[in-house]
Amino acid sequence: MVLAAPIMSTRRHAYHWRLVATALSFLLFGLGGLCLRVLVFPLLACLPGDPERRRQRARQTIGWLFWRFVRFMRGSGVLTYQLDGIERLGRPGQMIIANHPSLIDVVFLLGLVRQANCVVKHSLFSNPFTRAPLREAQYIRNDGSLEMLDAAVAALQHGQSLIIFPEGTRTPPGQTPNFHRGAAAIALRGATVITPVTITVSPTTLTKNEPWYRIPHSRVQFTLRVGADIDPQAFAALGPAPQASRKLNDFLHQHYIKELAAYERSTARPQP
Repeated sequence: MVLAAPIMSTRRHAYHWRLVATALSFLLFGLGGLCLRVLVFPLLACLPGDPERRRQRARQTIGWLFWRFVRFMRGSGVLTYQLDGIERLGRPGQMIIANHPSLIDVVFLLGLVRQANCVVKHSLFSNPFTRAPLREAQYIRNDGSLEMLDAAVAALQHGQSLIIFPEGTRTPPGQTPNFHRGAAAIALRGATVITPVTITVSPTTLTKNEPWYRIPHSRVQFTLRVGADIDPQAFAALGPAPQASRKLNDFLHQHYIKELAAYERSTARPQP
């Protein structure tokens, strides 16, 4: 009993510190977005270069800051992470698809693949903290329109890599991803290769409809695993576009069900 008291006290202190560090992280993210809007991007706009060069500078700046933000969260004890196969991301015409368990999945991927384009939730384009960076980087607004689909296809055809979350929103804990067919349609029209990234978060945090202050009782582990490339043309040859899109979407859905089930089995194994 005497030895247990300091351990419990340490755990309480660690929890309280992580709660404070999480609050600081959200504050830092908001202030960073505001600083980009009022200071950084106006200064970058003064530099010479054509629109493409300005877009590249904006994406590089955002990616660099996002990765520093991830490193801050790791250093402050909020989370840790494991990356597997990340060096295979960022190729021309590559569609990078990922499941979406957490609020900061896109922060990880844009921090790692800094020149990638990204299909982003449309409401973020009206958020005062995020709208300026998103517009300067020319990310694609996910409003479900045909224009959005065409913009994503054009980005791939012009040699950009594209990050997309086929679910369109975060997956509630305990549920399997539910993919919309739009990502498959984009891939069939424009991608040279599809590369799946499986994201797991243990314990879960920052999930759908979960407030930021409801943090888990232990530090969060993010794992990003890059899967084998998928050739979209192998599905394009299976029939007309709607049929090929449906088959590709079903294949991607089953891929993630298997990957996430394998992860659950591995974490459920008793520790030696």
